[in-house]
Amino acid sequence: MPRAKTGVVRRRRHKAILKQAKGFYGLRSKSFRKARETLFSAAMRSYDDRRNRKGDMRRLWIVRINAAARQHGLNYSTFMHGLKKAGIELDRKILADLAVRQPEAFAELVSRVR
Repeated sequence: MPRAKTGVVRRRRHKAILKQAKGFYGLRSKSFRKARETLFSAAMRSYDDRRNRKGDMRRLWIVRINAAARQHGLNYSTFMHGLKKAGIELDRKILADLAVRQPEAFAELVSRVR
């Protein structure tokens, strides 16, 4: 069998990696090896951060709900406990949105909790 060289295939693969690394600093965008290492690291971080974002958003919602509840004389835990006792099943995302965009609707919820 004839010898198969990887010239075209390797060039395409390298060009694809370097194209993805466009905009990176220094050798990270010029050198194939550095670009590949950086892209691998970036992929791991983006995977982890997609999961971390969920916790970040939940913390943000809790802060917003707590701030809105305190304006009505309740703290977060008392408000959430009251919601559960009243049988109101709204998640934190919706409650935070109500607190920010529709304060009168949130005030109605607080009055039901009391």
